[in-house]
Amino acid sequence: MEEFNIMRLGHHGNGITEGGYYAPLTLPGEIIRGIKNAKSLEQIKIIEPSSDRVRPPCTHFKTCGGCQLQHASDEFVSGWKVAIVAQALAAHGILTKLRTCLTSPIASRRRATFSARRTKKGALAGFHARGSGVIVKISNCQLLNADLLAALPIIEAFAIFGISRKGELRAQVTTSQVGLDIAIEGGKQLDGPMHASLAQQTEAYQLARLTWNKEIIAVRHAPSQKFGTATVFPPPGSFLQATTEGQEDLLKTVKKILKGAKRVVDLFSGSGTFSLPLAETTEVHAVEGNKDMMAALDKGWRHALGLKKVTHETRDLICHPLLPDELDKFDAAIIDPPRAGADAQIAALSKSNIKMIAYVSCNPVSFARDAATLTTNGYDLQFVQTVDQFRWSSHIELVGSFFK
Repeated sequence: MEEFNIMRLGHHGNGITEGGYYAPLTLPGEIIRGIKNAKSLEQIKIIEPSSDRVRPPCTHFKTCGGCQLQHASDEFVSGWKVAIVAQALAAHGILTKLRTCLTSPIASRRRATFSARRTKKGALAGFHARGSGVIVKISNCQLLNADLLAALPIIEAFAIFGISRKGELRAQVTTSQVGLDIAIEGGKQLDGPMHASLAQQTEAYQLARLTWNKEIIAVRHAPSQKFGTATVFPPPGSFLQATTEGQEDLLKTVKKILKGAKRVVDLFSGSGTFSLPLAETTEVHAVEGNKDMMAALDKGWRHALGLKKVTHETRDLICHPLLPDELDKFDAAIIDPPRAGADAQIAALSKSNIKMIAYVSCNPVSFARDAATLTTNGYDLQFVQTVDQFRWSSHIELVGSFFK
């Protein structure tokens, strides 16, 4: 074994030595011993721990791959995530005010994707082990709320008859106001008897909705979500912010950025996470590429009371962004693009007369690239608010405030 100093953390939460070797579950400032294997270290032993090192709260942490940073203090993780944003912006020569990270509480996750496989004695559902295809049982998970944990035996029951011995089932589980919304991928092809059996189990487990390989099996109660005062019924597998607290943190920041706006365009609006709450005070035009999400947003608006006008448009903004003359109908914009960002739509925004932009992102690198386009074209990045919905992970979300 050789001795190494951990200099910093990489973007995926692994420690990096002075020689560039990756060392999982280590922290900056630590002295460790390990064995070199390609570009990483194995059989790591901590010789001098960091003062930021803490006892992981979850008994599954060493084996489960769901979390990368439970061995670090909350203060360290929050500061590290803000620093990642600062580094991404600095690469483009951008300096701005970076607000303290807002972190969702323990056991607050309301959606998760589980994996499941059959075993000799039944089935096992959980998360994959770190760097492995092995599934780890997570009965004591500290991330998930109680309703999500209660879904694990249900997923195992579906796996027993729903996949082959060599297959793997993926189950996206989302809590709703009326029960669990489960969307299964990787299951056997449906036939009549299997469809009937799944419908019976939907009733037996009192699920709100069950979807199997994108086909809706049964809906006991349409799974609903609250976006402001509106009740929305998103289609199966729809995107939803990971925690209620995180959604509120993002929404409060967006509202603060767009305060005083009279007409807002919401780009990549989804089912209305931002559009519908904003409609309590301003008119909104929502644009999204998924027609089912647009239909859910429109229905939610029509059945809500006291909201201002919300119009919608189904449009692929990656291939067909709104152009400057279309954008000039609005005085403010929200953009919440996919992880890769939206360079074409940002280019059009940068040439528009829109004064205020709230940019919601899950990727500091693509955000910084798009921020450079906006700032080069007359926008000022006033501040960035980092939001941590994926506690103990390397995942980072943020909202940037741009003003022209």
